[in-house]
Amino acid sequence: MTEPAWRAEAEAHKRAMPLQRLTGNGMDYADVVDLYARVDAGQSWAEAAAELGAINGQRAAVALSRGYTKSARQWHLLSSACYRVGQVPLPDNDPRKLAMYRLLIEHFGRAGALSEPAVDHVEIPYRDGAVCGWLLRPPDVPAPPVVIVTGGFDGWREEYHVGAQYLLERNVAVFLVDGPGQGETRLVQGLYMDSDVAQAYSLVIDHLLDDRRLAGTVGIWGNSMGGYLAALAAATDDRVAACCVNGGTVRPAEILDRYRRFITKITAVTGIDDPVNAREAMEEFRLTPALLENLTCPLLVLHGTPDQVFLIESARALYDGAASVDKRFDEWADGDHCLYNHSHEKHVIVADWFADRLYDA
Repeated sequence: MTEPAWRAEAEAHKRAMPLQRLTGNGMDYADVVDLYARVDAGQSWAEAAAELGAINGQRAAVALSRGYTKSARQWHLLSSACYRVGQVPLPDNDPRKLAMYRLLIEHFGRAGALSEPAVDHVEIPYRDGAVCGWLLRPPDVPAPPVVIVTGGFDGWREEYHVGAQYLLERNVAVFLVDGPGQGETRLVQGLYMDSDVAQAYSLVIDHLLDDRRLAGTVGIWGNSMGGYLAALAAATDDRVAACCVNGGTVRPAEILDRYRRFITKITAVTGIDDPVNAREAMEEFRLTPALLENLTCPLLVLHGTPDQVFLIESARALYDGAASVDKRFDEWADGDHCLYNHSHEKHVIVADWFADRLYDA
């Protein structure tokens, strides 16, 4: 690759994964700075992130050998974050992607094993595979309510671990999930997003309601395209007690109106190799007025005014169309996509809102 080409690629990756997104979702500031410096010097994004992940993994091993379990847990989380960030730009047919994804699962799982209570890795049978997630429970809280947290086209479950901590601190359990077309459920289980995707989320709700360690009260929080999925789940399953849409839309395909190259993400999510057919399939995913009339649970919508991934008008259409009586719309005049530049404020608002509604449900 020529120098202008790799410099352009490096800048594109940094725009897609800016500092505020990476640090706000679990990557250490020093690792982000190091990652950017490495790619600016010509190292590939994936290779640089993998090396940082390995360094943090070794730090975790040293800390554990010395009996510092809390330190080991944090180093494992930072290692997982590096591998997660590193695999994002790789296509599914690049063997490095799955290898890095397995390492991020491994280190996240090791961190979870050092948590109290331990984090459960869950596989919920669906079709010829399973929908995969992590169940995090607050300590010393019998039967807490639970919030399903889901991401979008390439922001998958482990990315939302930081936000999950805010819910745990308010005695709310969290189920970080990769739906069909996302993360482990796609890369390992071979399941893709199609017109039956709402059924997969209903099976997740079934599983959580059957777990006797939980209260039987379920909320859902979706980020980016996951906001569409959260609203869809709430509109099609009346067991959802509260729904938060962060950076979402009524029509996920709108991203192609502005970013045509994003079609590679959509072919991956849908498992449809032909770009034309993949776009046609994605256009079928819409929150119609009829669907939104069935969204009646408490609803929180968060969005940034200048967001160009999903426009503020799309978030407003979701909010206005929902039949919820208890609904709230928060808008940030300078908010970027998913409000990465207001990470703490966003997480406080969401966690307080869920705690109020799920404990009153």
